[in-house]
Amino acid sequence: MLTLGIDPGTAIMGYGLVEGGAADSRGQTRTEDLQLVEYGALRTPANAPMSERLPMLYTELMDLLNEHKPDSMAIEQLFFNKNVRTALSVGQARGVAILAGAHAGVNIAEYTPLQVKQAVVGYGRAEKEQVQSMVKILLHMDHIPQPDDAADALAVAICHIHSWAYMARVRE
Repeated sequence: MLTLGIDPGTAIMGYGLVEGGAADSRGQTRTEDLQLVEYGALRTPANAPMSERLPMLYTELMDLLNEHKPDSMAIEQLFFNKNVRTALSVGQARGVAILAGAHAGVNIAEYTPLQVKQAVVGYGRAEKEQVQSMVKILLHMDHIPQPDDAADALAVAICHIHSWAYMARVRE
């Protein structure tokens, strides 16, 4: 299963594509065989108005979705932010990402930061550095992925693959 993880933002939107969740010979889903496909960040000019930034993000996301044709997309849910302006712009970026995924016909899942940390590190209150280190280990990377937004997006994809594998076992 190829999953596109998204860490939403209007200035920088992290993305990560992870393959995983294949079944073994007994039909059990394996999450230890995660493979990094690609990661990076979509960036928009800081001085551009939102009416230009959001279509830029949409176009770049559609390009990624059309090129890689993921089976699913996982996006981080918005957590309460004291800065209302930041929360609103992140919410708009989330909407664009969800719209792009829906237009591409992929299954979309949403996870809270706590769920992502729990799935990747095993502790919902883990520090950002712990999550990044586990992403590096789980994806057999030589270095922690940069920028941080891309590392976060990879963590969201890993969370989805683990959750999907768990739900597949529950359905059996």
